[in-house]
Amino acid sequence: MRAKTKLIHAGIVGDEATGAVSTPIYQVSTYKQEAVGKFKGYEYSRTGNPTRHALEVLISELEGGFAGFAFASGMAATSSVMMLFQKGDHVILTDDVYGGTFRVMSKVLNRFGIEATFVDTSDLAVVEAAVLENTKAIFLETPTNPLLKVTDMEAVAKLAKEKSLLTIVDNTFMTPYFQQPIALGADIVLHSATKYLGGHSDVVAGLAVVNSEKLATDLHFVQNSVGAVLGPQDSWLLMRGIKTLGLRMEEHQSNAQRIAEFLQEHKAVEKLYYPGLVQHPGHELMKKQTTGFGGMISFDVGSGEKADALLAKLRYFTLAESLGAVESLISVPSRMTHASIPIERRQELGITDGLVRISVGIEDVEDLMEDLDQGLA
Repeated sequence: MRAKTKLIHAGIVGDEATGAVSTPIYQVSTYKQEAVGKFKGYEYSRTGNPTRHALEVLISELEGGFAGFAFASGMAATSSVMMLFQKGDHVILTDDVYGGTFRVMSKVLNRFGIEATFVDTSDLAVVEAAVLENTKAIFLETPTNPLLKVTDMEAVAKLAKEKSLLTIVDNTFMTPYFQQPIALGADIVLHSATKYLGGHSDVVAGLAVVNSEKLATDLHFVQNSVGAVLGPQDSWLLMRGIKTLGLRMEEHQSNAQRIAEFLQEHKAVEKLYYPGLVQHPGHELMKKQTTGFGGMISFDVGSGEKADALLAKLRYFTLAESLGAVESLISVPSRMTHASIPIERRQELGITDGLVRISVGIEDVEDLMEDLDQGLA
């Protein structure tokens, strides 16, 4: 099956009992048992729900993994995966990782003795130098949020295997339509499914896919124990969104490429980050390990005041925290998605007050460019 066909026909399709083409929403909490311990596959919806199970099978097949898991949010998925580790374990993470991931690692999970080091994972030597005796995993974002740095997943996964470490990849920005981390050696793939997979700003969800039976058993134990599961209504919405993922991702990318080329020539833009541009340091690597460049662009206008002036004039870009929706969204990471990162660290990374991140939607690209042009004027 090719990619677009797989989005429609993978997983558990329809309902055999009624012939319904769409998987039903099983809005149920518990299930009748024929005798103690004898039931028809489901006993309690925290442990398993037919609608959620259909979604979990779908994302597992799309990512080429062994099993999938659906959580109440992207951070619930990330936190649950981190619960595979224990006190004294150490994890290496990408340095300009999403602010929520930084926060949970540095302000929540550290309370339980899970240690974290944030490094530039685009430099393999830096990653290798960060490995300690108690290191258990390497956590990658590629491209990163918000500076769009690119990490060689295959090289990092090879290093991880040599040192008996897990490789975890947050695939939110690229989705399985453009990027397949498990095929490149990753052990676990994460998604904030709120973003591109849902695609319509109407569901909050997280997904995880693992590449082995052991990881599936371990993560299901965590999921069932902690209980941060996705409800059936949101599972159904997510499956509906995924059906059009291919069409949307191609349009996101097409619009983003045009806008990046436009911003590259704009005098009000001091720095521009988009891996689809040949000038981007990760451009060639992206061509090697993905089938697209995505719909995220970051650019620096020089100051927070200039960023605010831009935000005040825009008509078609909605100021909002999220990304990956059909509508174009804009944010200032230093004061929004990455505000939880200390200012000294933000400045060191290049997440300045003038850095603007846009999630390019699927509107007419001419309207979007005109909007940016008048806003930057």
